[in-house]
Amino acid sequence: MALTSPLQDDSINQAPLEIVSKLLSENTNLTTQEHENIIVAIAPLLENNHPPPDLCEFFCKHCRERPRSMVVIEVFTPVVQRILKHNMDFGKCPRLRLFTQEYILALNELNAGMEVVKKFIQSMHGPTGHCPHPRVLPNLVAVCLAAIYSCYEEFINSRDNSPSLKEIRNGCQQPCDRKPTLPLRLLHPSPDLVSQEATLSEARLKSVVVASSEIHVEVEHTSTVKPALTASAGNDSEPNLIDCLMVSPACSTMSIELGPQADRTLGCYVEILKLLSDYDDWRPSLASLLQPIPFPKEALAHEKFTKELKYVIQRFAEDPRQEVHSCLLSVRAGKDGWFQLYSPGGVACDDDGELFASMVHILMGSCYKTKKFLLSLAENKLGPCMLLALRGNQTMVEILCLMLEYNIIDNNDTQLQIISTLESTGVGKRMYEQLCDRQRELKELQRKGGPTRLTLPSKSTDADLARLLSSGSFGNLENLSLAFTNVTSACAEHLIKLPSLKQLNLWSTQFGDAGLRLLSEHLTMLQVLNLCETPVTDAGLLALSSMKSLCSLNMNSTKLSADTYEDLKAKLPNLKEVDVRYTEAW
Repeated sequence: MALTSPLQDDSINQAPLEIVSKLLSENTNLTTQEHENIIVAIAPLLENNHPPPDLCEFFCKHCRERPRSMVVIEVFTPVVQRILKHNMDFGKCPRLRLFTQEYILALNELNAGMEVVKKFIQSMHGPTGHCPHPRVLPNLVAVCLAAIYSCYEEFINSRDNSPSLKEIRNGCQQPCDRKPTLPLRLLHPSPDLVSQEATLSEARLKSVVVASSEIHVEVEHTSTVKPALTASAGNDSEPNLIDCLMVSPACSTMSIELGPQADRTLGCYVEILKLLSDYDDWRPSLASLLQPIPFPKEALAHEKFTKELKYVIQRFAEDPRQEVHSCLLSVRAGKDGWFQLYSPGGVACDDDGELFASMVHILMGSCYKTKKFLLSLAENKLGPCMLLALRGNQTMVEILCLMLEYNIIDNNDTQLQIISTLESTGVGKRMYEQLCDRQRELKELQRKGGPTRLTLPSKSTDADLARLLSSGSFGNLENLSLAFTNVTSACAEHLIKLPSLKQLNLWSTQFGDAGLRLLSEHLTMLQVLNLCETPVTDAGLLALSSMKSLCSLNMNSTKLSADTYEDLKAKLPNLKEVDVRYTEAW
């Protein structure tokens, strides 16, 4: 009746499914064959309807008990495909997510294993270069995250273990009723902490084994809680999750070993994340979904997990699109991201810095060649940068040269050490000599003299500008017009060397966001800036808020938004003349 009724109402198809669910809950002694017969009988009703929660439980049980049954392939496959294409919120339908999770694990139990799973993912993406179903990727990622979390769930919930993930995230590090308490220490000890450790050298170390049915964790812990940690326990701010994992070897060593079933589940779903990262159209959204590091701390402390996930992070680091590789950095200030996690000294780093160098290379190649980024590297990763430069890594050699060129390093001894590092390799010596030549040219360029106004001919290029500025002294240059030329953001590295520049005209050029960011860090005395008909967007225009001397700004015919315009007006107190015609803010 339900299949042949002309009435268009979801409840017509749902009613028999709910009746079957109720009958199944009342008849628990059915044979496996009877189970399959029931599933086959209701299959037509599932073509256009999600199974009810109780029926999902029944399907999950069948997937677990008979993963090689033909019913899994023939009946469940279209049901799961429909769920992944059309489900909007697994939070409201958690059993649909659990059924999808068990179905994929059942596919993995077949003889071909991951090959079958791979073909299923391919079928969900489709044969073209762009998946036509926008819900497929976020639904697959939600299933993967839930499955990976379940692998560590018993350990997370164990009362005999360290504070749970929820407590760590909520900043609840105060002593609780867990016995024994396992104090965590940061991998970056402060001098005070080091001196305290010296005075507490008599503290004995014990070995404790915490076990559950799925996970065995071996931990060494001190019998004395360090004063520095107990003092920080009262801090209400949320703790840095990654720092909590970076436990000092002298205090604690953690190794996580999963049981066989959890290990298979982990392997299957990390492999799916790797498959997802291979699709170009999915990679931007996948990077965005994984940017907040949505995994439990136990997973991040598990060597096998971070080693397998490294492939995904490497794919992000190789992608030239800024929307992808920018997700290697943290979601917001004060939080670590994948960049910190896989950097030397990070909890997930298992190489000598090759992935770190790859990440730095792609970030520096886009729009992160800024003082702020270099300063962050100098403060936190100078040692690894120097070590990789010593081994001839060209990216790190360039980083060290930029640190010297932008005066990032204040300490004279550190500067000399960087210079010695650069001169110890062929590529370093060559790039340092080029730096010295540029510095001599810079002194000549900035020497007082030369014109106060300069206009380049139309169609001039970045190379033409560089050639002109290398021909003499421009220490007096206050007004530079590049209007209607072919210059791009690449010329910014020459413009920032002009010490007296107050007026810059970039009308109808290809100067973009990356160049604006560089100008905003170096030309803080600029008063007049014309960006009319340039490809700049909010991402670059927001950087202008640091140029407090600006009194005239032309953003006519740019991609300026109303919100960014309001933000600039609030942060630029001297701004008197503004042109925002033919923009959203007009």
